[in-house]
Amino acid sequence: MTGGTLANTDRSACARCGSQIAPALLSCPACHALVHVERLNVLAAQAKLAEDDNDRTLALTKWREAIALLPSTSAQYPVIAARIETLGKDAPSMAQVEQKKKEAEVHSKFSQIGGKKIGTVLATVALVLWKAKFVVVLLLTKMKLLLFGFTKIGTLLSMLATMGAYWAMWGWPFAVGFVLSIYVHEMGHVSALRHYGIRASAPMFIPFVGAFVRLREALHSEWEDAIVGLAGPLWGLAAAVVTYVAYVVTGMQIFGAIAHAAAWLNLFNLLPVWQLDGGRGFSAMSRTHRLIAAGAVLAAFAVSHEPMLLIVGLVGAAMAFTKPSQKPDVRIAAYYIALVWALTAVSVLAVPTLPPR
Repeated sequence: MTGGTLANTDRSACARCGSQIAPALLSCPACHALVHVERLNVLAAQAKLAEDDNDRTLALTKWREAIALLPSTSAQYPVIAARIETLGKDAPSMAQVEQKKKEAEVHSKFSQIGGKKIGTVLATVALVLWKAKFVVVLLLTKMKLLLFGFTKIGTLLSMLATMGAYWAMWGWPFAVGFVLSIYVHEMGHVSALRHYGIRASAPMFIPFVGAFVRLREALHSEWEDAIVGLAGPLWGLAAAVVTYVAYVVTGMQIFGAIAHAAAWLNLFNLLPVWQLDGGRGFSAMSRTHRLIAAGAVLAAFAVSHEPMLLIVGLVGAAMAFTKPSQKPDVRIAAYYIALVWALTAVSVLAVPTLPPR
């Protein structure tokens, strides 16, 4: 009797036909009516309002909440999935729209001053200063995001454990710098996920393996998956460049060693296999794009003699003959190649040796 009572409380009745519906179901098994139709209508309205306001991130967040309440067999599911893909790939954010408006206003004002040539020069200088303002704001915003992981006890403890493992082998300066470069790489993924309205955990570290972030929602397109994957090496490149600049300014070999190791690690992550970042980038390429990317990697190897590039290039050539993307985009291939060459440059320029402990 007790078991029967509990079973009844775990079910609700369909508003259309009265059939009992288990909590995990998203539609009625008898009449196929959507369980969360009222919530779906609210989310759709909020998403459309956000789109009208050019707030892409909020719109994506609402559409993702909606698609999580739909069975994949419903008529609405592919429609919303297509909307998510379109917003994630092409639509400008409200901040981008406002920035372009401001830039146009600045150019218009200064172009009218002191004749055409002087006005053009003044307009160019004004735009550079205006863009510099946005770069400062962007850096401050990203700095705030970088602090996010340090507020999570799991991230901190796993980071310290990983530092301890590397400390025992290469000393604490290298251990701290190398683990922080891994952290920045992972926060690149988190930043891209947030941009697409996807919730994710802070990074968790595993000594001698790396780190990972957990997605709390699914990705719905190859484009999103590729951009999120390549965001890690992009941020990792930034960390390597900053460390290399510190090496140039101070002359301290430890910074050169960290920059080289960070560049090497991100090149490794561009291997187009399994769940590595390169594999996610290759998922959005055609066979031709993959062969071009593999050729660019091998060309970088010929110039730099970095052994990791030979492995990445050969694996990329082999993976070119696996199932290609259904919706390939040449921009992903260009993004991938640019990352490879930039990381190769840092790897070659930075000092790969550690000072005596």
